[in-house]
Amino acid sequence: MSLDELFNLDGKVAVVTGGARHLGYDMAQILAEAGCDLVITSRTLASAEKSAIQLGKEFGHEVLPLALDVSNPAEIEAFAQEAWNWKGHVDILVNNAGGGVGTSPGHLFKRSTEDIIDLISVNLTGSLLCCKAFSPKMAEIGYGKIINIASIAGICGRDRRMYDRNDMSGQPVEYAAAKSGLIGMTLDLAGLLSPMGIRVNAISPGGFWGESRTFPSRSFRDDFSDSVPVGHMGRDGIDLKGAALYLAAPASDYVTGHNLVVDGGFSLWH
Repeated sequence: MSLDELFNLDGKVAVVTGGARHLGYDMAQILAEAGCDLVITSRTLASAEKSAIQLGKEFGHEVLPLALDVSNPAEIEAFAQEAWNWKGHVDILVNNAGGGVGTSPGHLFKRSTEDIIDLISVNLTGSLLCCKAFSPKMAEIGYGKIINIASIAGICGRDRRMYDRNDMSGQPVEYAAAKSGLIGMTLDLAGLLSPMGIRVNAISPGGFWGESRTFPSRSFRDDFSDSVPVGHMGRDGIDLKGAALYLAAPASDYVTGHNLVVDGGFSLWH
């Protein structure tokens, strides 16, 4: 296959949950540039609509914005049906929606039980239910790419002293539990779905930052960067795009059940 054939996604439809901002938006951008029409979601429709307009203008492909709370099973079912009906097929599913949930402190001793349950629901259960909603029809046509966005939190423990000395609460333990579960889910789903023509892989990003983020502070970025072999945090708009494109494109058709770590080597030292 030629270079163009390996990375050409013309005519494909990609769903990116949480695709309205940050790393989700980066992945939506590269998939649109490679030829995809897109379905992107955000917790609020206005946020998804704003990003959909930007993506449509930039790449000339159709973009369907939808509101989605991945902690709500009924919303997931309705969203999957609407996404599939839009073009009659969905070829790529990127389970990116997630992040921090709740207002209680991050430390396990002070963390509320409700926030623990909610965070796992958003970061793990929601992705599993999205896979459940989309994979049967992918299996019917014998093709699909599922990319679950996990985290280095799922493969190594965190040195919370870094957060303490930068006056930050740090990630709660259940975030690591959810992301580790997402990696395990990816492996088992790959075993289940690959014989049906569906490739299932994960990406585990390390720490990322961009100018549009309020987090992290400059002092934390410097501290974190010192613990990364390549010397810096991941860069929004740059460092995750290649991994997402590779796992979505024909270039990775012989890759399934893989967790692609994109962390500048952070996990090597931890």
